[in-house]
Amino acid sequence: MPGVLLGVLLSMMIVLSAQAESTDAGNAADRQDAQALLKKIQAAAQKLNYSGTFIYQQANQIRTSRITHVLEGRNEIEKLEILDGQPREYIRRNEDVTGYMPETKTKIVEKRVTQDGFPAILAALPSDLSDYYNIKLGETGRVAGFDCQAVLLEPRDNMRYGYKLWAEKNSGLLLRAQTLNGKNEIIEQISFTQIGIGNVDHRSLKPSFGNTSSWHTESNVINPANLNEWSVTGMPAGFKKVRELKRLVTDGPPAKSSASAPATAARREVSQLIFSDGLVAISIFIEPGSQSRTEGSLQQGALNIVGKRQGDYWLTIVGDVPPAAMRQVANSIELKNK
Repeated sequence: MPGVLLGVLLSMMIVLSAQAESTDAGNAADRQDAQALLKKIQAAAQKLNYSGTFIYQQANQIRTSRITHVLEGRNEIEKLEILDGQPREYIRRNEDVTGYMPETKTKIVEKRVTQDGFPAILAALPSDLSDYYNIKLGETGRVAGFDCQAVLLEPRDNMRYGYKLWAEKNSGLLLRAQTLNGKNEIIEQISFTQIGIGNVDHRSLKPSFGNTSSWHTESNVINPANLNEWSVTGMPAGFKKVRELKRLVTDGPPAKSSASAPATAARREVSQLIFSDGLVAISIFIEPGSQSRTEGSLQQGALNIVGKRQGDYWLTIVGDVPPAAMRQVANSIELKNK
């Protein structure tokens, strides 16, 4: 009898081992499929022609925009129209961006700083993201009339949010991005309500305001910088420094012009450190602290902002990460002795 029992136990162990191996193999295949879908999402946003309207819901605020994207040879051209509030348009040709502000007849010319605008929100290889997110396929569904496959990015720590990305099944274009907190609640989302993929009328990429040659043009000067005198020791795991730059920031609209003096606006230099884990970014803005400001923090959806004084400087930390991560970063910023 003991021999029979031993044989049964051995058989059960073999079955359980086989089931575990099958589960592990299934999980590995699921991860591979999910990472392949992320690669497809990444490529689709940059290489496809598409035009559509999307809503951006952040806490109790909803904003509507229209985007048109075309790839002409090696040139990427994109037009973003803000449809709520004051009319705004931004036309990007590769890294060069021109913003149109019709109420002041102003054009703002600058270089693109980050490459994480919807639907092109991924800046890293999916395999790199897997160190900090558990990546797996979610459910299927429909967004803006298209069949979609969801992919989940579950954070491996409490220093970042989770994400559910809905990709159109055929093209891989991202049609909806949802940000999830630790309770798996949606705290922010961007979603197309109407989208056309493929044929795009190239004439729709032109500004909507007719002849703008007489408009006032401002060049937002953004230059690379060496900001090694600033150290940040509390950045969450996986966030790497991707940009160091200095920019001239305009405070408010230009003063009224006169016959003897053209319209001008006050400008000040602000330094910026940008860190990213390949999906979201944390920026630290640094400027002389001569202005009277109140220290504090603000949360709007997934976006958190912290303002604090650091010696003779004012720091503004902005990031799509939880408040705990923002506090950790803000408390770890130091100015090295030169």
